[in-house]
Amino acid sequence: MRFEGTSTYVATDDLKLAVNAAMTLQRPLLIKGEPGTGKTMLAEEVAKGLDMPLLQWHIKSTTKAQQGLYEYDAVSRLRDSQLGDERVKDIHNYIVKGVLWQAFEAETPTVLLIDEIDKADIEFPNDLLRELDRMEFYVYETHQMVRARHRPVVIITSNNEKELPDAFLRRCFFHYIKFPDRETMQQIVDVHYPKLKQQLLKEAMDAFYQIREMPGLKKKPSTSELLDWLKLLMAEDIPPEALRSQDAKQVIPPLHGALLKNEQDVHLFERLIFMARHNR
Repeated sequence: MRFEGTSTYVATDDLKLAVNAAMTLQRPLLIKGEPGTGKTMLAEEVAKGLDMPLLQWHIKSTTKAQQGLYEYDAVSRLRDSQLGDERVKDIHNYIVKGVLWQAFEAETPTVLLIDEIDKADIEFPNDLLRELDRMEFYVYETHQMVRARHRPVVIITSNNEKELPDAFLRRCFFHYIKFPDRETMQQIVDVHYPKLKQQLLKEAMDAFYQIREMPGLKKKPSTSELLDWLKLLMAEDIPPEALRSQDAKQVIPPLHGALLKNEQDVHLFERLIFMARHNR
């Protein structure tokens, strides 16, 4: 069982190697990279490429590790007992299975995405060490041990908002998705917009990488933002010449709101173009 990419996702050779290495080692694959480089989409495509179900756990700042295992709904049980409901006699009726439990009891191997793990509390990764390592956990309310029927392919994403604990990192296979070079980016664009005119693509790529290379930019535009921008350029039938930065009338690319997401970066870009024009 190997991941060889899919027709809808451009996976570099080193990324495919990382996915397969994690599966060989039976360890979680920890994926980092700039926002918008396809970290979350990787899990979807691995599931598609391996023909496995995908289970997703999107982490928030308030998420606790226990929620991925199970939660005991004591409030519902108390309410049902006051109403004389027969369900209260069986505590199993009030155990809500989390995403990890669902992955562990699945009849076939699954891909399990733990998305943006760095959003949670710093203790969150450590609280999952045993479960991800041994693929089992104990349910105290029902006195049962839940063990994985099949070890899921675990993909964990992080945007580097917090440092992850060393003990957690030791149990993962790590891969950093580099920002695509121009050749790889063109392959990505071709997958999404195979009929895009090459002249428009060339001018758009020139403008896009020029913006990314600007010094002092607060938020660099990502791959997903380039794809959004290209979609708008095609929808509005913007001509390629309108994107040329050397045009003296050009101040900022049309529909730049898809690329620049705060006023500081817009003003910075305008100032740099103004200075470049006056230095000619």
